[in-house]
Amino acid sequence: MPEAPRIDWTQWIFPGPRRVFSDAELARAGGGGWSRGIDCYVYSNVVVLVLCFYQFLPDAVGGFVLVAALVGASAGLWGARWIWRHPSRTRFNGASVMAGIVAGLIPLVMVQLGQRALMRDTMPLLAGGLALMLSSWWFLTLYRSQQLEGRLREQHEQQQRVALAQRLAAAQIQPHFLFNTLASLQHWVDTQDARGGPLLRSLTRYLRATLPMFEHDRLPVAQELQIVSSYLDIMQARLGTRLTWAMAVDAVPAPLLATVTLPPGTLLTLAENAITHGIEPSLRGGHVTVSASVADGGGWLRLEVRDNGPGLAPGTCDGLGLTNTRERLAAQSGGAAQMGLEAAAPGCLAWIEWPLSAREVAHAVAREVSQASGPESGHAAVHEVTTTPLDPA
Repeated sequence: MPEAPRIDWTQWIFPGPRRVFSDAELARAGGGGWSRGIDCYVYSNVVVLVLCFYQFLPDAVGGFVLVAALVGASAGLWGARWIWRHPSRTRFNGASVMAGIVAGLIPLVMVQLGQRALMRDTMPLLAGGLALMLSSWWFLTLYRSQQLEGRLREQHEQQQRVALAQRLAAAQIQPHFLFNTLASLQHWVDTQDARGGPLLRSLTRYLRATLPMFEHDRLPVAQELQIVSSYLDIMQARLGTRLTWAMAVDAVPAPLLATVTLPPGTLLTLAENAITHGIEPSLRGGHVTVSASVADGGGWLRLEVRDNGPGLAPGTCDGLGLTNTRERLAAQSGGAAQMGLEAAAPGCLAWIEWPLSAREVAHAVAREVSQASGPESGHAAVHEVTTTPLDPA
């Protein structure tokens, strides 16, 4: 037989949730602050209740009761906000004890002031108000604790999904791509073809960049562009004149590309998608352009991968790689980043819009100024590659 749950006797003398949230957890899961609508709701209900009982009160007491009820509601709301900011059994019980002490002192003060009759008339209202306040604090403590626990659990599950997506993205370094590339390389080495050396260097750069990149949560855009460049070099070597490609990133300052970070493999997935669905299926091949720009007055970094292949095929937007990429972008940007895939007539346009924070822009500007005062540095605006025919692997 399953063991019967034990009764927690401490809840009789020190009630409330046992969970204590750290400052980091509260900052991460606190969410929206206290709503002013709650204050309005409480005050309006207090006024309505006092008016309902007004006819049963002595004429000289009604105004005093209304003022006292509003003051009590204000004190109760202050305690509720205090508990809301950091819900715990310690805060709930501390606030309850303080409220009980104040409620016990009020009759004593009224007696000392010679208001024994007023005290006798208002004691039921005072007791009822205290009970209502403590009950409200109790339910608020439980609700807020459960809300924070739910948000923390949701964030943990989301982090697990992101980690799984990154592992799946790492698996997207497709075996057939590597095997075909190695087969071409082996053939060119056996035949002492001069194209073997450049292909080997491109493959080495690609593997050196991609194999460890999924150990990180984020990767600078500049490094993403280098990975995509190595990948397109390899595919250009394999496809020959069927593929040309260009990289246009001069519209974005180099320090900004080095500062802004994305989930690893984001841009690589779009490039692989362009090659797999836009270039390889076409007998004539095509052209791929990778570009970067700053949109909406500097608030967004826009990255594009465009091909002039046959266009969008049914279900292209729902592939595993694109779905994982979209989820990782949303998870690591708080839902702000966007990714789209649309017809470009001819071909297809895949784009990503990533929000730029003021800190990233300021850091990039500072780095640009620092570089401008030193040796001149920069990056090529457009990298255009035209190839000669290659033997198929």
